[in-house]
Amino acid sequence: MRRDPFDGFGFAMLSLGVGSLQLMLDRGQLKDWFHSTEIWIEATIAGLCFYQLAVHTMTTGERSFLNRELLKSPNFVAGSLLMFGVGMILSGTLALMPSMMQVLMNYPVFDAGWMMAPRGFGTMLAMFLVARMINRVDNRLFILVGFLMTAASLWQMTGFSLYMDSGPILFAGFAQGFGLGCSFVPLNLLALSGLPHHILTQGTAIRALMRMLGGSIGIAILETQLSQNTQIVHSRLIEHLRPDNPLAQAPYLTAPFSLTNPSGIAALNHEVTRQAAMIAYNDDFALMLIVILASLPLLLLVRGPRRQPLPAAADD
Repeated sequence: MRRDPFDGFGFAMLSLGVGSLQLMLDRGQLKDWFHSTEIWIEATIAGLCFYQLAVHTMTTGERSFLNRELLKSPNFVAGSLLMFGVGMILSGTLALMPSMMQVLMNYPVFDAGWMMAPRGFGTMLAMFLVARMINRVDNRLFILVGFLMTAASLWQMTGFSLYMDSGPILFAGFAQGFGLGCSFVPLNLLALSGLPHHILTQGTAIRALMRMLGGSIGIAILETQLSQNTQIVHSRLIEHLRPDNPLAQAPYLTAPFSLTNPSGIAALNHEVTRQAAMIAYNDDFALMLIVILASLPLLLLVRGPRRQPLPAAADD
């Protein structure tokens, strides 16, 4: 069996590019993004490495680390982009929901953890049902239904409130898990269908990489937007908390809030910060809703695998 030579340069460029990008995403919020020299260095290294990888792949031919045949498959390209969006939604909600429940709604750590369990149950149930029907229903229909259910759950999450009970959180988690579970297996099958056998392993690895990058980039964007929107909404809310505003006086402003003593001002500022953070979380959920809806047109590029005709039954 002939072995293709290992492309060390392509592997090095991909590794350095992904590593630098991961460092930039992980430390960006801490370093105030491009106000930091470190972030500029990491972004430059990542950009140069990906550029070198692209040029190397296009000019080297079959000996390149990334096979160009992958880019010739519409199913693989569209499926990888869809998996990028799935990674953003999956990792983004897992990063946001526990912190929202613990910091804003005062849920204990244990309670915040088990309230994420319906998401896993929904995914398990969806995968069980999809496995039973995948040979009888168009796989693209599963993906469409899964994305629409995920979008519906994110739309519900944009209306989350500090004063709601656990019901909306449990329902949204189950619906989102069920929707993503409907998409995983059909998306993998369609994306890898039609690829030559000698690049199937590479295609699987690239799809896993796209999902990981989607999660990393998604978390970085969502955390940055959460921090910035909290500050923006907080500044707008306190604009009207002035002594000359009748609505900021009794009986409208009740204890423990006050504009005249330090403890009342501190309590008022804490409540304003909670309200601003809740609005910022809802904005993050709205952004994920936009991402999942913007991904739907990619389904038009996906073609279902050709079904082999069933052999005729033998006569008795």
